[in-house]
Amino acid sequence: MRNGTSTLTKTGAALTAALSAIAALPLGSSNALAAGDPTAGQKVFASRCIVCHTTESGVNKIGPSLAGVFGRKSGSEAGFNYSPALKAANITWDEKTLDQFLRNPAGDVHGTKMFVNLPSSEDRLNVIAYLQALKP
Repeated sequence: MRNGTSTLTKTGAALTAALSAIAALPLGSSNALAAGDPTAGQKVFASRCIVCHTTESGVNKIGPSLAGVFGRKSGSEAGFNYSPALKAANITWDEKTLDQFLRNPAGDVHGTKMFVNLPSSEDRLNVIAYLQALKP
């Protein structure tokens, strides 16, 4: 019985250590989101977002300018004709809300005009880091 007790003790200790390590992970926190690479995000932006958006203040394309998007309310960029859904969404753009929206815009805000998503979490984190680096 002594051997069985020893094995259970070791297994319990290993399980406790593993659960403690998982609990310490910053899942879903803005610290985890802030880990993106702005340089890589600029490249993703140039290949996936630039067709519709610009980072030049006051310049709107098919989509609104994303200059100063952090802290801005959804549907509030001057001179852009937003969908009623995005105007009414009352989202303040930050790491978490941008990550959720970019993952599935139409699923996040039903009726938005935005139809392109960024399925890769790494691409989203990098684009978010790029947009955050543009903050005035």
